[in-house]
Amino acid sequence: MTSEQWGRVDDEGTVFVRTADGERAVGQYPEGTPEEALSFFTERYAALAFEVELLEKRVHGGKLAPEEATESVKSVRAQVVEANAVGDLAALAARLDALTPLIAAQREARKAERAAKSAQARAEKEKLVVEAERLAEGNDWRNGANRLRELLDQWKALPRIDRAADDALWRRFSTARTAYTRRRKSHFAELNEKREGARGVKERLAAEAEELASSTDWGATAGRYRELMRQWKAAGPAPKDIDDALWKRFRGAQDVFFGARDAANAAVDAEFSANAEVKEQLLLEAEALLPALKDEDNDLAVTKAAFRDIADRWDAAGKVPRDRIRDLEGRMRKVEQAIKAVEDEQWRKSDPEKSARANDMVSKLEEAIAKIESDIAAAEAKGDAKRVASLQENLEGRKQFLEMARRASADFG
Repeated sequence: MTSEQWGRVDDEGTVFVRTADGERAVGQYPEGTPEEALSFFTERYAALAFEVELLEKRVHGGKLAPEEATESVKSVRAQVVEANAVGDLAALAARLDALTPLIAAQREARKAERAAKSAQARAEKEKLVVEAERLAEGNDWRNGANRLRELLDQWKALPRIDRAADDALWRRFSTARTAYTRRRKSHFAELNEKREGARGVKERLAAEAEELASSTDWGATAGRYRELMRQWKAAGPAPKDIDDALWKRFRGAQDVFFGARDAANAAVDAEFSANAEVKEQLLLEAEALLPALKDEDNDLAVTKAAFRDIADRWDAAGKVPRDRIRDLEGRMRKVEQAIKAVEDEQWRKSDPEKSARANDMVSKLEEAIAKIESDIAAAEAKGDAKRVASLQENLEGRKQFLEMARRASADFG
């Protein structure tokens, strides 16, 4: 449609726009031609149309918040309705009115989106609160503090929810952090107190260890050092730098004492090495007695006498180096145990009480067998085959026991 369809110019140069309600004067352009006048006011219309088109794009693209979009539509529509321009102003107003339901839909969508985000934020904050309360009840003093700081950073990154719920969750979160911090401070204060107490104990132990370092009472002093070590472990840790320094003193004193003791023992071991050679020879004599023990004709009394002589010389030989004691004493004990075992076996075989019981058992079994044989003869005379079979079975069992009893009696004979 041409500009003449939307407006006209009268003889005095006044420009009119045609609307649904009739004509309305929009201005004058007396200096130009009617065509120029209409062109001037038509350009004003084009500028309004461009503004409407731009607003449509921004609303459709979601560039404006619903409230801002509503105000913009209202402002531009007021400009359109009262515009001093020539063109289809009603169409522009209709285009603006068509944006209203779109803005309403966007408002509802944003409201739903905010509600979803709020629900998600609430769930995440409740999760943070639960973890903070769990940490507040625990004793993980190192990792717990770091984790609570991380939880606080996560809280700050989350959007606020409705004021009442947000404040309630924050109070729980803050209370948990405060409770944990107080318990943590109390723990470390108590720990520092214990460490200071351990420091005093360990200073005393280090001083005593240094006093004992020059002792030559090897047994008693070594035992005392073991007791000092037990007390050191029971004292617990002192402050680290002090604990390390005290341990260095304590350990150094021990090293001095035990180094001196080892050197003294080494000298003694060297002195006793000759005794070990003597006992090695005596062992050869003692172990040479073992083969004779297996001979039934061997006189055990002679073997025992020979071993006693060797044992006397063994005792007279004196001490040996400590690293040889177990080996030498073990070998000597094996010879002694072998002789004792032969002696016990001979006693067992010659035990009169056991021999009498064995002989008695033989006599009783022989009497029982004679009785069964008599019963078998009687049963055979009667033709009682079943009883004969039963007695025969009983007889075989008794004969086996008799053979075993005779062998046992022979062992004691």
